[in-house]
Amino acid sequence: MRRFLAALVAVSLVTASLWSWWVKGHESVAEAAASGLPEEMPAFFRSAGKPLAHYSGDPDRWKNPSANHLRAAEAPDHFLDLEDYEDQELPPDRFQAAALLLKLKHPPEKTGMLPYALVENYERLCCAFADLRKSPDDAAIRAKCLVYAGVLSHFTGDAAMPLHTTRDYDGKKDASGKVIQKGIHAKIDAFPEKNHITPEEIARDLKARQIDDVWGYILKTIKESHTHIARCYELDEAGAFDKPTDESRKFILERCRVGAQFTMDLWYTAWVASEKMPPHY
Repeated sequence: MRRFLAALVAVSLVTASLWSWWVKGHESVAEAAASGLPEEMPAFFRSAGKPLAHYSGDPDRWKNPSANHLRAAEAPDHFLDLEDYEDQELPPDRFQAAALLLKLKHPPEKTGMLPYALVENYERLCCAFADLRKSPDDAAIRAKCLVYAGVLSHFTGDAAMPLHTTRDYDGKKDASGKVIQKGIHAKIDAFPEKNHITPEEIARDLKARQIDDVWGYILKTIKESHTHIARCYELDEAGAFDKPTDESRKFILERCRVGAQFTMDLWYTAWVASEKMPPHY
């Protein structure tokens, strides 16, 4: 979960977090995305909903408490505190972004690197698909495509969750400066699994689209997600995540559908882009 919920304080909470939205929810989004791919994509990939779903959970597994170095490097890739950019345009790579954030006096690891995780993993998938086009029956290359696509789908799912785009990711300050609604993040993370939002429900009528400007699409999706922060807090204040209502279920389902659409669009666009990639070396 986002910033691993401050180490989760107890083994029981660690175990619970591993099976909330960020495993089962991510799995459902990835499996839904696989069902909306066009027939021009390889058949093995279109039929790999279950493996893709499993690999979608890996970026959270990499935050294992015993993997200290990996966890420190991995954690910022899951979120973006959009406010920290102070209306400045996001640079095109993570090192330029880090330099800008330091200039603005915001530590990059605390602001997050979600858009860069998205575009980097998209390009990893492009490279893997380029290899697949040359050797379509190579089992190792097929496996690589599924792993990279699954990892990418984790971050597309993160981007669709509004609280991954804000400083107020787990509570907000009231008029007196007191933090209220602490715990909202975990409630939303757990919602798809606890309320049985299925891949079939998420995928209904979704079809992959080719994207012309991938970086622009990534930024647009994150910014669109950011517009739903207030709605998250409204529903939580009304108790609609504790005791789900038709309204809160519809809201979370729609965020899952945004994640699935985002995922399948990037998978399909990576496949199309791979056809014209030059040799790696």
